[in-house]
Amino acid sequence: MDVSALQGRRVVVGVGGGIAAYKACDLVRELGRAGAEVRVAMTEAAKEFVTPLSFQALSGHPVLTNYFDPHQEGNFGHLDLARWADLYVVAPATADLLARIRAGMAGDAVTTSLLAFRGPVLLAPAMNVAMWENRLTQENVAALAADPRYAFVGPGAGMLACGDVGAGRLAEVKFIVAAAASRLGGGPLAGRSVLITAGPTREFLDPVRFISNPSTGKMGLALAEAARKLGAKVTVVLGPVGAVERSGFEVVDVVSAEDMAREVLSRVESVDWFIASAAVSDWRPETRAPQKVKKGERPEELKLVRTPDVLAEASRKVAGARKRPLLVGFAAETERVLEHAREKLERKGLDAIVANDVTVPGAGFGTDTNRVTVLTRSGEPRELQGSKREVAEGILQLLMSLSPALAGQQAPGA
Repeated sequence: MDVSALQGRRVVVGVGGGIAAYKACDLVRELGRAGAEVRVAMTEAAKEFVTPLSFQALSGHPVLTNYFDPHQEGNFGHLDLARWADLYVVAPATADLLARIRAGMAGDAVTTSLLAFRGPVLLAPAMNVAMWENRLTQENVAALAADPRYAFVGPGAGMLACGDVGAGRLAEVKFIVAAAASRLGGGPLAGRSVLITAGPTREFLDPVRFISNPSTGKMGLALAEAARKLGAKVTVVLGPVGAVERSGFEVVDVVSAEDMAREVLSRVESVDWFIASAAVSDWRPETRAPQKVKKGERPEELKLVRTPDVLAEASRKVAGARKRPLLVGFAAETERVLEHAREKLERKGLDAIVANDVTVPGAGFGTDTNRVTVLTRSGEPRELQGSKREVAEGILQLLMSLSPALAGQQAPGA
């Protein structure tokens, strides 16, 4: 049983209120052993069969049980859980849960987080045979199965907890794990490797002062998250942005432009896509003082020198390759945005560039939203706006339409 598709992926297990809830403990453990990061949500009824503490111990994370609890909502609420996950597994999916999921109801931690979840869902039914065979249950199952977002595993047949014999047993844990791996194994970027730069760089004058910019890395990390959800193996070369969510992809922490160039150039020849979204400082002080520079009475002069152009150097390095990565740049501008972006696209030999006017409200550094125009070597400019997650998803959809035609080609102008 190949469950490698679960490695590094984020799985929510929603536990319904049935006697089979105790088997969800084994499910959480086995998903973790397969390399997945697992979080758990429980209905109120599920807590009558298994304690949240059991799932917290097995998953290593708090369990969402009550979306009216300010502490739970503040730390890992139903919306955060939905945004975090790659796959949502409901086990056991009781007759009541199936009915409420079909109806789009949101009355507990499981149905509320599931209703906000946009990705694939795996349902593992478990109930009495009479309840499973009931016409209404079968109508609910058929309606959900008709939606490509939903897939079923089980139920199995045999002796049930109540003593009846027939269909209604929760599928064996190994089958649920295999089905979860299958649901995650077919992403459009499966088998692709994506290298992304994100955040600012810092160029130090002395131990306490540096040249930098206001970048928070939110756009680059949104791209990394979107690529990971599409099945790619993602590496992020990340400037100093503080504490951020980094599970599910490799993060290489750097500080200066030279650090970033070194890490990118050591990797760029072996990846399928390189997306340079970092805001790299263009200059650094010519010298770095070993101690804090004290203020003098006379004006001081600061001599600057250019830093490495990470994207240009990466483009030159792969220009003659038989199979070169798709090269994507970013252009944060304040005037003549498309003109400057087009010039950068041509000069650096890129396949696409994402341009935005950082003076526009909701599109600058540090915001949760963005407004961009994507320019390619052929085709009309494409405008995208919304949350940075939505913009990232739109950018990747556009890049996927470019990638097949560019795979294995020489660099533009080479």
